[in-house]
Amino acid sequence: MPLIGWLFILAAFALVVGSLLFLRDSANMKIPEEKLEKIRARKAQLEKEEREEEKREG
Repeated sequence: MPLIGWLFILAAFALVVGSLLFLRDSANMKIPEEKLEKIRARKAQLEKEEREEEKREG
């Protein structure tokens, strides 16, 4: 295989490894407590609405 082929393979491998490292680093982001509370409240509201809808349909 010519040298350019090996360079393309090496570049592709570097891109994959770099992307995986970036994903690993960004997975450790901390969500502020106030935002977590808003998420939990919205989730509870949606679950309540779904239960009420099931009662009306069933």
